[in-house]
Amino acid sequence: MRNKRCPVSDMITVAERRFPVRIRIGVPPGGFGQHYAQITAWLDENCGADGWAMTPSGMRGVLNDAVSIYFLDAALASAFVARWCVGTRVETAKGVFRVREDEPATRTAASMHPRAVRG
Repeated sequence: MRNKRCPVSDMITVAERRFPVRIRIGVPPGGFGQHYAQITAWLDENCGADGWAMTPSGMRGVLNDAVSIYFLDAALASAFVARWCVGTRVETAKGVFRVREDEPATRTAASMHPRAVRG
């Protein structure tokens, strides 16, 4: 009888070989909801459709309590954490980032210095 491999483990193996940077994110109790589409759109826009991967990353034998997101570049992983994860100081709960429920503050442009306006 042949040894059958789990498709999830194959997916994880491929992602780990292709992408050098991985972050783990805890899945909120109710799931990602509308955030999932927003997160994947952000990943596509900032990393390119083939520049990231997402796989299950369950802890304690629970398959759906965390996901791993793989990146080609640490700067992109850092930008993702800054945009999507909880806290002004990035914190983890049991080694897993938590997804924020709110939107980050909108950046406002600085006003011109009075001397620059006078010319």
